[in-house]
Amino acid sequence: MLSWEKLPEQIKADAVKPYYTDLKRRVVSRFFKRGFDIAASLCLIILLSPVMLILSVWIKLDSSGPVLYKSERITRYGKSFTIFKFRTMVNDADKKGAFITVSGDSRITRVGDKIRKARLDEIPQLFNVLLGQMSFVGTRPEVARYVATYTEEMMATLLMPAGITSEASIAFRDEDELMLELVSAGFSVDEAYQRVLQDKMKLNLDYIKNFSFIRDIKICFKTLF
Repeated sequence: MLSWEKLPEQIKADAVKPYYTDLKRRVVSRFFKRGFDIAASLCLIILLSPVMLILSVWIKLDSSGPVLYKSERITRYGKSFTIFKFRTMVNDADKKGAFITVSGDSRITRVGDKIRKARLDEIPQLFNVLLGQMSFVGTRPEVARYVATYTEEMMATLLMPAGITSEASIAFRDEDELMLELVSAGFSVDEAYQRVLQDKMKLNLDYIKNFSFIRDIKICFKTLF
């Protein structure tokens, strides 16, 4: 973990200091967290390789375009990285509508809809975890435009690697439907997501404040169930 002095200026806020101090003391939990990420991601990549092959063929047969969707996201210390997902939308979907999707988005492909419902589009992120860009548990990585709107306290979520799952992800597993309700109520897609993000951040900050490796394992099991 970087020393306070070496943190990026946008993270060195007074509101972040208490979170940093608590995390700095949790050396053992941070050690086991990274060890678990490496071991589990490597095992799952091997075990799920047949599934990834089948999904790749299915996606390719269903619509034109690459198998993987790649996007620049923000992770620990505000660093940018390329996140990997199975493509669930038409090719170049980002150029054909809003960055955030809602339930019933016409850009979602037939196969993509099924993959999304089972959360199988997240499998390629195992490679992000193995590379140390992400963790199994942590705040979902956002694009730079949304990170730029973070409050000083929200910046504390950048003290840890972005994650595949989190308590916020579990609580907002029906986020697409919630977004659709807000959009139907007159909010733009961007405004609706900002409102949802505010609520999710309360859970993300609680995770950072009370981080432990044991809690990570519990969140993993909660995600599976």
